[in-house]
Amino acid sequence: MMSTDPRNELVEHLPALRAFALSLTRNSATADDMVQDAVVKAWTNIDKFEPGSKMRAWLFTILRNTYYSSLRKSNREVADVDGAFTEGLSVKPDHDGRMQLSDFKEAFETLPDEQREALVLVGASGFTYEEAASMTGVAVGTVKSRVNRGREKLTELLNLSEGDPMELTDSATMAVITSSAPVKR
Repeated sequence: MMSTDPRNELVEHLPALRAFALSLTRNSATADDMVQDAVVKAWTNIDKFEPGSKMRAWLFTILRNTYYSSLRKSNREVADVDGAFTEGLSVKPDHDGRMQLSDFKEAFETLPDEQREALVLVGASGFTYEEAASMTGVAVGTVKSRVNRGREKLTELLNLSEGDPMELTDSATMAVITSSAPVKR
């Protein structure tokens, strides 16, 4: 009795496999993909096929398992046709913030000492104008003026327009540029 290679028998069952896949998926393209996946799995695992057993039953089992595996996988996936969900998951690279922080430090160093001091006290440290005025020994209006001029100059040096996003991650640094106080922890 001559032994036949089970790989030769695979081709005979393709039409039945496609019909079975079509009955499961109800989509010809998906059925074709599934048959292809099942045949590849069968081919690469042909050594697990037991000679003398039914090749057709073995192939149908592989196809069925492939179908249910893909079904479980699709249940865990989120449909995101327009990319809205993915867009919300994206993260800006860290280097963008570091580059802008470097630009900020460079611009901040060009400010006059009084403006830097006022911005650090009121913006970064979160002191009120009155507290900053008391610490520096100047009038409240002078502190307000220094903070305002310092912010305007930073905005100019950094080429920022109103509403431009800053990629700085440090809340104290952001408070120097904006009128919001840093988050105290």
